[in-house]
Amino acid sequence: MKAIVQDTYGNADVLRFADVDRPPPGPGRLLVRVHAAGVDPGVWHLMTGLPLLVRPALGMRRPRLRVRGRDVAGTVEAVGAGVTRFEPGDEIFGAGDGTFAEYTLVREDRAARKPANLTFEQAATVPVSACTALQALRDRGKVEKGQRVLVIGAGGGIGTFAVQLAKVFGTHVTGVCSTGKADLVRELGADDVIDYTREEIPAGRYDLVLDIAGNRSLADVRRTLTPTGTLVLVGGEDGGRWLGGMERNLGALLLSPFVKHNLRGMFATEPASDLDVLRELMEAGTVTPVLDRTFPLATAAEAIRYLHAGRARGKVVVVP
Repeated sequence: MKAIVQDTYGNADVLRFADVDRPPPGPGRLLVRVHAAGVDPGVWHLMTGLPLLVRPALGMRRPRLRVRGRDVAGTVEAVGAGVTRFEPGDEIFGAGDGTFAEYTLVREDRAARKPANLTFEQAATVPVSACTALQALRDRGKVEKGQRVLVIGAGGGIGTFAVQLAKVFGTHVTGVCSTGKADLVRELGADDVIDYTREEIPAGRYDLVLDIAGNRSLADVRRTLTPTGTLVLVGGEDGGRWLGGMERNLGALLLSPFVKHNLRGMFATEPASDLDVLRELMEAGTVTPVLDRTFPLATAAEAIRYLHAGRARGKVVVVP
């Protein structure tokens, strides 16, 4: 089968469109024929092996997993031993390892039935980004109805889901984005939109802040909170080779016990239970994926460059 592979860390130039063996479905795994695979910021980190702090998990000198990609939507081709929730022919979406390929493996507990009203391309935008937004609001942020919620990075893949989910939870939502994404964020339901190229974020106003953009200092973001507000650090792209944006998460962890603010980092997962929650919201029309562009699988490197440059309005996917 065709897949996007890499044998060394680096920029998108290290990616190759190559032939690899089709993986056999082991116990608890689904072999999925890929119809579409989402591109998320985590793909860039896996490709570059940065920050270096995560190398022990990824592979010290070269990637332990050669095929890139995590989000997927497709059709079950075969199932491994012990699988009970799916059978060949089922249309699913979920998170796997190595989804930039014609076929991929997905754990049964990381998959759900594809929302009936979504295309495969739309469904492939959901798992990683929407689960991150849901868990940031519900689990880490402990969001409550009537709160004032600020989403920094509202026009990106996670942010477009966060704005809509924050409205589902009954909050007053302010989205922070660039000029070119302001209209989109309003259309998604944001009560207020702040164009960061022209306006400052008001101080002391927000009960819950999701910082997805990751390019502001911890002190700068804390300034926007109410005296007992909660900050969830979802993104962290700036920083050195060793810690990257994780230094803000570490700083928040160390500072939080000594201040009235609740300062929290997060690492999201994609459990089937959350995918089912999201599927119900999608099928009800309450939450809608924002698909910016679709790239052929062979040009996945271009898709990653496009996303990393910050140009995407919502999500980007690749299709075999």
